[in-house]
Amino acid sequence: MSVKSNQRDDLSTELEDLVATSDTGARKPHGFTGKLIVSVAAAWSLFQLWIASPLPYLVGFGVFNSAESRSIHLAFAIFLGFMAFPALKRSPRERVPVLDWVLAFAASFCAAYLFIFYTELASRPGNPTTLDVIVGVAGLVLLLEATRRALGPPLMVVALVFLVYCLAGPYMPGILAHRGVSVEALVNHQWLTSQGVFGIALGVSTSFVFLFVLFGSLLDKAGAGNYFIKVAFSLLGHYRGGPAKAAVVASAMTGLISGSSIANVVTTGTFTVPMMKRVGFSSEKAGAVEVASSVNGQIMPPVMGAAAFLMVEYVGISYVDVIKHAFLPALISYIALVYIVHLEAMKADMQGLQSSNPPRPLLRKIFGFMTGLILLMALSFAVYYGLGWLKPLLGDAAGWVIGACLLAVYVGLLKIGSRYPVLEMDDPDSPVVKLPQTKPTVMSGLHYILPVIVLVWCLMVERLSPGLSAFWATVLMIVIIITQRPLMAIFRGESKLANDLREGLDDLWQGLVAGARNMIGIGIATAAAGIIVGAVAQTGVGLVLADLVEILSMGNLMLMLILTAILSLILGMGLPTTANYIVVSALLAPVIVTLGQQSGLIVPLIAVHLFVFYFGIMADVTPPVGLASFAAAAVSGGDPMRTGFQAFYYSLRTAALPFLFIFNTDLLLIDVTFWQGIVVFIVATIAMLIFAAGTQGWLLVRSRWYESLLMLLVAFTLFRPGFWMDMIHDPYQSIPPAEIATALDSVDEGSNLRIQISGKDDIGSARTFYVLMPVPDGETGAERLEETGLMLMQDGDRTLVDMVTYGSMAADLGFDFDQEIIEVLAPVDRWAKEWMWIPGFLLFMLIIGLQWRRRPAAEASVATAPGGNNV
Repeated sequence: MSVKSNQRDDLSTELEDLVATSDTGARKPHGFTGKLIVSVAAAWSLFQLWIASPLPYLVGFGVFNSAESRSIHLAFAIFLGFMAFPALKRSPRERVPVLDWVLAFAASFCAAYLFIFYTELASRPGNPTTLDVIVGVAGLVLLLEATRRALGPPLMVVALVFLVYCLAGPYMPGILAHRGVSVEALVNHQWLTSQGVFGIALGVSTSFVFLFVLFGSLLDKAGAGNYFIKVAFSLLGHYRGGPAKAAVVASAMTGLISGSSIANVVTTGTFTVPMMKRVGFSSEKAGAVEVASSVNGQIMPPVMGAAAFLMVEYVGISYVDVIKHAFLPALISYIALVYIVHLEAMKADMQGLQSSNPPRPLLRKIFGFMTGLILLMALSFAVYYGLGWLKPLLGDAAGWVIGACLLAVYVGLLKIGSRYPVLEMDDPDSPVVKLPQTKPTVMSGLHYILPVIVLVWCLMVERLSPGLSAFWATVLMIVIIITQRPLMAIFRGESKLANDLREGLDDLWQGLVAGARNMIGIGIATAAAGIIVGAVAQTGVGLVLADLVEILSMGNLMLMLILTAILSLILGMGLPTTANYIVVSALLAPVIVTLGQQSGLIVPLIAVHLFVFYFGIMADVTPPVGLASFAAAAVSGGDPMRTGFQAFYYSLRTAALPFLFIFNTDLLLIDVTFWQGIVVFIVATIAMLIFAAGTQGWLLVRSRWYESLLMLLVAFTLFRPGFWMDMIHDPYQSIPPAEIATALDSVDEGSNLRIQISGKDDIGSARTFYVLMPVPDGETGAERLEETGLMLMQDGDRTLVDMVTYGSMAADLGFDFDQEIIEVLAPVDRWAKEWMWIPGFLLFMLIIGLQWRRRPAAEASVATAPGGNNV
């Protein structure tokens, strides 16, 4: 065996240990204990499939309510947490000490206590017995220890601080003081109700996240990860810096099914990083490209590192809406990363790898692409309208018929794939790497895309719940993982049925185990984050924090956003993405919305939650703790800190996007039509590419400093044209509050009035804020005002709220009795803000002209420079 092969085996072992330490558990015992751990993990996966399926309701057995299922879910997670994660670095890895056995069973009993004694606990709510308190205290202590083992000390310390804060309220200084809670009240709130540990976060982990993680694990075990990488390389590997572009696309596709940036780095990076180094990237830059693309996988719908499902619960909108709002920023961020890689290749005059595809004229390539696109669109329309016509016709039999058609399509795709060679994973360290041909590569694994299509179809078209959608996609994935080998072998005429079935069942078993082990950290993290959310609700510390942040930010929304971003980054250095999002959104999201209202900017709650989430994932990149950077440096052989700083530099576009969509919600496709959405996508993509060129200091040639600044100015103008238009022409005119009915009469239906209100908050403190009131139907202004549910009275020069109809629009907006309306702002006719794009594009044309004139001289200098193709 060669030295290089030994080094590669050592690296593979090191990477497996890194992923195990952070995601699945570093302990790998043998014998009975090892079999018990994998059996419990597989049982957990099967339990989650059972509760997600319609079967319990069909057979009338095994129906669990949300409290019971959360209890069982945490019992599995915490048992595996103590069994799979050693207590200390020096603890044994090959066996489980007796103490850990005791802790595992005690912790799982405490977690399952709600399920075991559910009837008794339900009969005495808010009145815990001594046993309840003992179990609750033990459960909280053991959960904190499991958190320390699986996720490190930071989340445990934060949760512990909040528990201490609950108990020590009367002894806290000044603004932080509260009346305190007793141990019994603390345990009741945190362990015996759905307000603390067993709250929304753990419920989301139970109902949605597990199934998506399991789906991703099964898809990977079936071979889809290798397929995605091969397809990306066959399509992009021959372009300038091609392996880096392929790494970005492969990581995006892997990110669709993966919730872990570190696992994403290791999955794709072991193949892509050596290939990037081969075409001229330095070790640090190759690792940084992989980190930036893998971390961005967490902002890619549909999974988004579990945050998408939490947003559904916290924001109170549908899953489809969350995906709609999150999709555009994620997509343009990935497109920009491909362009950044292209600029790096241009700077160093890199070339791509040798293509295996036969040469074709450009016109023929375009024609082939357009033909494929049109056929795909036609097929989509046929399926959509065909099913719409078939379902009413077939009635109850529709599900069976659609299932049979789906299986027929699957078998047909396998038949097509069997005509092409099996995809093997090449050795990226071999001296010659020939890129795979595109057509055979794509055709050999089309059946892997089928479960993803089923998942998206169920979510977007059928509008099933995320849990049920993931269940049906996982069922199809189980069918594929068991049958793909035997059917492929039959089609190729080389069938060994029993052996092929055995290998398929083994892949299924490994997928079930891997899915559960990947969920240990998420299950424990959501439970521990529930402690923090519960403490915020029980003590009212959220209101205190709101006052504190308002003082620190001096009422300035931009400063408030910067503080929130810094807090997210700091917490993200020690907390996993999911827990970080839960903590920061619970503490600061309402504060940002309130502060925005006070300063006149109506910030949608989903925008704030995405803002917090984006900066939480940035912590995986940011030195000194960015774990993804350490994983990439282990693959590339580069310096972890330099890799981290370079990855952060590449990720500046991800850091800029949240600030942009807070102030321009068009980027989140909020209140835009389909065609407006298309225009926003095109212009935002161009703006992000210009931003990337500005930060990289290169467009056609190396940019001068003032050209980079001008490009950033152009990008800002394209992203936020309203900033300049508002300077030219105020978008609103002020109307006296007494004339609000006149204002409602004069504006178009569907537009909005901005109303400034003065009143008191929930604790009696004076506050002033803005609301955006949609203009309802009505023939006259008086009718429209009545339709809002708002009744006003005049007190001299003051306009006061006399009454608000319960459940009306006015009540939902926050109007209340005895508030004073300070100002009414009605929209005015003015030029559309998009006109500001024209000067932005003209300025960009000027920059292109300046660089075009310098291009011949720059090309000549590159051609004469020695070793010019190394970054």
